[in-house]
Amino acid sequence: MIKLLYKKDVLQKLVESCTSKGYVFQMEMIARARQFGCTIGEVPISFVDRFYGESKMGSNEIFQFAKGLLYLFATT
Repeated sequence: MIKLLYKKDVLQKLVESCTSKGYVFQMEMIARARQFGCTIGEVPISFVDRFYGESKMGSNEIFQFAKGLLYLFATT
C-alpha cells in the first residue's frame, strides 16, 4: 500500500521554494512546509546497515549540512 506524504500541489510549491542542495534539502522542505501552514506528521522509516562498501559522506558534506541548517534558522 502506498501512502501519500505530500499532496501534489503542496509538493510542487515546496520544491519550487527550496534552494538548498544536498542533505539539508530535507530540512528545508520541513521548514518551508511549516512556513506555508501545512500539516506536518511523522512517518517512521528504518535504515539498515550496508552489506558492503562504506559511507561516502565526508567532512565537507557535514560542514555543508551544518551551514545549511544555520541558514535555515536565520531565514525562517
